[in-house]
Amino acid sequence: MPTDPALPDGRPAAEVLAELRALRQADAPTRGGRTFAYVYDAGLDGLDELAAEAYTAFATVNGLDPTVFPSVARLENDVVGAVAALLGAPGAQGTFTSGGTESILLAVKTARDHARTVRGITAPQLVLPSTAHAAFHKAAAYLGVEPVVVPVDPVTFRADAAAMAAALTDRTALVVASTPSYAHGVIDPVAEIAAAAAARGVLCHVDACIGGWILPYLRRAGREVAPFDLSVPGVTSLSVDLHKYAYADKGASVVLYRDAELRRHQYFAHAGWPGYPVVNPTVQGTKSGGLLAQAWAVLQYVGEEGYTTLAGRVAEASDRLLAGLRSLDGVRVLGEPAAGLVAFTVAGDEDGAPDLSLLLHLADEMRELGWYLQPQLSFDGLPPNLHLTLTPATVGQVDALLVDLAAALAKARSLEPVTVDPALAAFAAELDPTALGPDEVAAVLAFAGLGEGAGLPGRMAPVLILLDALPGPLKERLLSEFIGSVFQV
Repeated sequence: MPTDPALPDGRPAAEVLAELRALRQADAPTRGGRTFAYVYDAGLDGLDELAAEAYTAFATVNGLDPTVFPSVARLENDVVGAVAALLGAPGAQGTFTSGGTESILLAVKTARDHARTVRGITAPQLVLPSTAHAAFHKAAAYLGVEPVVVPVDPVTFRADAAAMAAALTDRTALVVASTPSYAHGVIDPVAEIAAAAAARGVLCHVDACIGGWILPYLRRAGREVAPFDLSVPGVTSLSVDLHKYAYADKGASVVLYRDAELRRHQYFAHAGWPGYPVVNPTVQGTKSGGLLAQAWAVLQYVGEEGYTTLAGRVAEASDRLLAGLRSLDGVRVLGEPAAGLVAFTVAGDEDGAPDLSLLLHLADEMRELGWYLQPQLSFDGLPPNLHLTLTPATVGQVDALLVDLAAALAKARSLEPVTVDPALAAFAAELDPTALGPDEVAAVLAFAGLGEGAGLPGRMAPVLILLDALPGPLKERLLSEFIGSVFQV
């Protein structure tokens, strides 16, 4: 039976590349310092070209087997060795991964298997502050570990060390601290949390995916940074993303362990099949050596002094941004940002309470002016906010950002508030997400302006204010259905 071909007969390379470049025109810019989330721009001439050439040189190398491709072992040992020298302790060992989520997944897997084989725990728990990255919940869901979430201090947004210690039980396999937490950019009390974990014989992971590379160089640039790495007693593992403040291309991360004995729980080996003997240090089996090579090249190119200078630029941008934000009427910076991440909320009237409608209008107005500031919704008593990730490329953009922010805030205050129909919110609160059929889900998505074929809305305020009002499980169900509609052939 004849079928339509899956692909064209073949197109000229120039035509294919032209279409790819055209597709990029609708994306937020990844260079230039106007996109304050998802991208990390060192602002260094030649860095992107170096990374691309290094990737190309190793793109066809298969990282699955370093006995066939010994260059993989050499490059990974160099990269992990640099991370261990910066953040480790004598004997620390680690693995290069595809990103922070994989690093976290492996750390949780290691803790689960360690708890099972060393401590005899069959129903392990993961104790984490409410600000811990969602990747820990993903790891818990994948690996059958029970997450135990501890509220953070509502003023500082830091983990409550005493409450974290009280949450530890005989089933706790791992306790988590963030340096910094993504949501607010504040550093948890690592030493206190790690000490409590050590006293109970529990492993402690520091999520330094964002701050792990920049914090030591901020210290070197003269900023005060408390110890947070494997030098802290009780810290047993740590994750750091090189595609963040080390400015490698995505995805490049390292998970580091106090010793090789702990790291071996991360590995998967299988000899019970007729094919080649399998041993995988990471979730991935086959993987291109390109990402490892470009990360290695970027670290070699920038070097110690280069990273110190770049960290100083981020600190400078942060200082000027924070001063400017605090001078704006109704704007409140959340916590004490420590490593390039800033979150702020906006009050709508004299009582100082955050105004979600105003905040979301502000995000939309800034998008109209060519800036992307990341909206974060309210959670468990923590205020909604706009989140900014600062990089060296933003140093020259801070003043322009603040000017536009003041204008956008004035415009946002003049707009009609976006609201959620109370009857709809009450109705949604009674829905069972697990019992919703496709028609009901489609109807709710359509109401939110996210129906099939609707595309992405021009302004996100009406969508996000509805999401903010929905119960967590329903919100998660709708988000899953929405992303399923985006990725649909």
